[in-house]
Amino acid sequence: MGFNALTLVHRFLRERVKPGMRCIDATAGRGRDTALLCRLAGEAGEVLAFDIQPQAIESTRALLKEQGLDRRARLILDSHSHMQDYAAPGSVDCIVFNFGYLPGGDRSIHTSAATSLPALEGGLRLLSPRGFLSLCIYYGGPTGYEERDALLHWLSNVDPARYTVLAAPFLNRPNDPPFPVFILQNEE
Repeated sequence: MGFNALTLVHRFLRERVKPGMRCIDATAGRGRDTALLCRLAGEAGEVLAFDIQPQAIESTRALLKEQGLDRRARLILDSHSHMQDYAAPGSVDCIVFNFGYLPGGDRSIHTSAATSLPALEGGLRLLSPRGFLSLCIYYGGPTGYEERDALLHWLSNVDPARYTVLAAPFLNRPNDPPFPVFILQNEE
């Protein structure tokens, strides 16, 4: 299975994130997206990475240090729903979300609609005129369907005059495969 949600999101990011861009990894996790954003935005760019779990921040810090990218990111132990406290409206070019739980971590700690929806709303306010969001929705388990359904409902109501929302679920794969969603601002 050559395509999965992560490969599609990373391909999308490689095509769109340019040197000098300001990016947010809203859910740092193990740091793979943060590292990719640091490489793509380059030395002239800026990356903020959020997570509520100290384990995730430390894992991200270690990966960035290993790859020589530790000076390119600011790691923030806080909820993605507080991103607006760290960046001004209209100042962010790219925001990346992975909804679910920390891979290899405590599965009782996971994203939920209660914080994810305000984070998405705030993310739209943070976007620069050329900005975009990418989401990877991991679901299943005791609360994942609830969050997935809330996210899809919210996404279907994003203003179509201002944004295009593209969801790419894997319809023929078993076991609740994660899927990517992209939110792009419409050209004026």
